[in-house]
Amino acid sequence: MSTHSHVDGQLPHEPEKATLEGRNKVLGFWLFLGGETVLFGTLFSAFLALRHQVGDGNPTSQELFELPTVALATFILLTSSLTSVFAIQAMHTNKVKAMIGWLIVTVLFGFGFLGLEIFEFNTYVHEGHKFTTSAFSTSFYTLVGFHGAHVLFGVIWISMLIAQVMKKGLNVVTAPKIYVAGMYWHFIDVVWVFIFTVVYLMGKVG
Repeated sequence: MSTHSHVDGQLPHEPEKATLEGRNKVLGFWLFLGGETVLFGTLFSAFLALRHQVGDGNPTSQELFELPTVALATFILLTSSLTSVFAIQAMHTNKVKAMIGWLIVTVLFGFGFLGLEIFEFNTYVHEGHKFTTSAFSTSFYTLVGFHGAHVLFGVIWISMLIAQVMKKGLNVVTAPKIYVAGMYWHFIDVVWVFIFTVVYLMGKVG
C-alpha cells in the first residue's frame, strides 16, 4: 500500500500519526519547542533584569505602552490560535477545503498581528524609544521583535503548506506538516500571553 493513500481513499482519524515518519516528526518538534522555550526564557530573564534601566530623559514603559492597541493584537493572535484548532479538527475529519479555509484565516490574523506590531514599533521610535536608547529598549525590542520574527516565520510556513496541500492533497505525508505547524502556532501564542503579561501589563503598572 502506498504511504500516500489508505483503503477506500480514507485517511485515518489522526493522519499525522499514521506513519512512523509522522510520529517522529511530531516527537522531534516537541523537542524543538523545548529548546525554543529555553531561548525565550533567557530573553524574558534579560528583560526582567533590564526593564528599569531607562536612563535620564528616555521614555518609560508607563509613558510608552498603549494597552488598547496591545490588547487588540492579543485578541487577534489568540483568535488565530482558535482558527488553527478548527483547521486541525477539519483535517481529522478529512474536510480539506475547510482545513485550507481555516489555515488561510489563521494566516490573515497573523499578518494583522504583525501589522499592529509594526505600527506599535514605529510609534515608539518616533517617541524616542529606539533599539539603542537604553538597556530597557534593547531588551524590549529583542524579546518582542524575536517573537514577531517567529510569527512572520509561522505565516510564511503555513502559507507554503497551504500551497502544498492544494497541489498534492491531504495525505499521511502532508498531514504531519500541518499538525506540527499548528503546534508551532500555539507555542508562539502562549509566548505572547507571557509577553503581554510580563512586558506590557507589568510595564504599565511599573
